[in-house]
Amino acid sequence: MGKLIATEFVSLDGVAQSPGRPDEDPSGGFTHGGWQMGFHDEGAGAVLISEAQRMNALLLGRHTYDIFAGYWPTASPDIPFTPLLNGVPKFVASNTLVEPLSWQGSQLLTGSLEERVRELTSRYDEVHVIGSLHLLQSLLRLGLVDRLNLWMYPLLLGSGKRVFADGVVPASLRLANSVAYPSGTLHLTYDIAG
Repeated sequence: MGKLIATEFVSLDGVAQSPGRPDEDPSGGFTHGGWQMGFHDEGAGAVLISEAQRMNALLLGRHTYDIFAGYWPTASPDIPFTPLLNGVPKFVASNTLVEPLSWQGSQLLTGSLEERVRELTSRYDEVHVIGSLHLLQSLLRLGLVDRLNLWMYPLLLGSGKRVFADGVVPASLRLANSVAYPSGTLHLTYDIAG
């Protein structure tokens, strides 16, 4: 049985909205988009690439899929993530999208989320979720997440969509690894313990 691994980029106060670009997700009046960019660290970047290289399938929510599908298919092949993300099978959990999906190798998940995700983890060694906050909440409630990769950045945003929003089911986590980078970024890896 494979593992479902969720990777989130999060501020110290738990906000994970729009880390990559200013216009990535301004919903709710969020004005701090692109906040992650000031914390570039080559060591952290190498770890992110190494983790992505182990990914056998990518599971995304609709909003993150739209963002990724609008960027990665035409991104420079010199960016290490470009061939990784474009080459891996992609699955999208959405009640509003319809096929065909625009990003090559993408497939819409239909039916029971729990059944479909269990099917994915039976077929692939590592199914990764990146961002996709609403989807992550559903996966946590269903007990489908095996590992959380939290990249915690030393800033407070005060508002925005949070990784652990209202309604999170209580769970025990076991710290599997922690690394601090010179930028002040922490990489915290937790296994779901029950």
